[in-house]
Amino acid sequence: MPEKRYLMTPGPTPVPPEVLAAGAQPVLHHRSPDFAPILERTLGRLQAVYRTERDVLMFSSSGTGAMESAAANLLTPRDRALVVSAGSFGERWVQIVRAYGAEVDVLAYEWGAVPAAEDIATRLRERSAKVVFLTHSETSTGVVADVRSLAAAAKEAGALVVVDAISSLGAVPLETDAWELDVVLAGSQKALMCPPGLAFAAVSEEAFAARGSGPRFYFDWERIRAAQAKLDAAYTPAVTLIASLDVALGHLLEEGLEQAFDRHARLGRACREGAKAMGLELFSPDDDTAAVVTAIRAPDGVDATDVVRGLRDGHGITIANGQGPLKGRIFRIGHIGWFDVFDITTALAAAELVLVELGADVERGVATARALEVYERARV
Repeated sequence: MPEKRYLMTPGPTPVPPEVLAAGAQPVLHHRSPDFAPILERTLGRLQAVYRTERDVLMFSSSGTGAMESAAANLLTPRDRALVVSAGSFGERWVQIVRAYGAEVDVLAYEWGAVPAAEDIATRLRERSAKVVFLTHSETSTGVVADVRSLAAAAKEAGALVVVDAISSLGAVPLETDAWELDVVLAGSQKALMCPPGLAFAAVSEEAFAARGSGPRFYFDWERIRAAQAKLDAAYTPAVTLIASLDVALGHLLEEGLEQAFDRHARLGRACREGAKAMGLELFSPDDDTAAVVTAIRAPDGVDATDVVRGLRDGHGITIANGQGPLKGRIFRIGHIGWFDVFDITTALAAAELVLVELGADVERGVATARALEVYERARV
């Protein structure tokens, strides 16, 4: 009997069978009349999920490609940019923006801290910036920032706002137009319930007009937008992934975005309360903002790497280790996309077994009961 496997990372995430089936259909030519309706429907559904009236540009790349597109299009060497960094993906912004020759000012926090709007306002009064780069959901720590207030502070100072929403779009509230976010980036492999390989950028007219003169080709927003206006693609797109995305977005919109946000918040609450019932300490915030991933401190004397390995090799459950300075210190359970509470209880029950095997003093048998109890009454 093949071993049943569970994917419980914050990305990639599990993909529903019907979404996989859509991608397994015969390959369509990207400039055929058969593909155009799929592309049109998918782009419209992306606008609905983004909550925007603007064009959503699509790339065949990882989410990092969409991040690079923002730097490539907005920055000219020696432009001044502010990066707000409180974890691994904030640091990725620093690397990308520096690669495009910008003068980078880093508003750096300890990993796990929550960025504050007043800090951005203060920094921009001291040193102006053309663009402020933000991370909505920092999956390395479990923190979901208050992007609305952070963006308002940046806009008040006259800066453009670019948001990495790769793991937050479709999982937690995000209002692209209402919050006046200039560029919002996302990827297919997180809450959108698709395999990796597609990335997106919703770009405001203000940001489009402020494009820099640095070199770019594949990620040129102008090329992508002109092609999509004709229901075409500037370059050969990942047609099978787009067919899958069409189905996945249909499921998400059928559920309803508010209902999806509620489900993710309840899953996060169930995971946190189950971990605490075992006597474990959280690293991620203990509130309903932490709806993307739960980060848990490894008990004293236990290496989180061994916890991750034990769940994978002993129980077929893949969770995530800590990153950077947190590797071995925390383990992370993702709960965005195609998840229900029984996925959470499965991961918690296996974590109990593995932690006991590793010599940790955890209370057995309480995590799943607590998670189920909290899930049913954690209505937000």
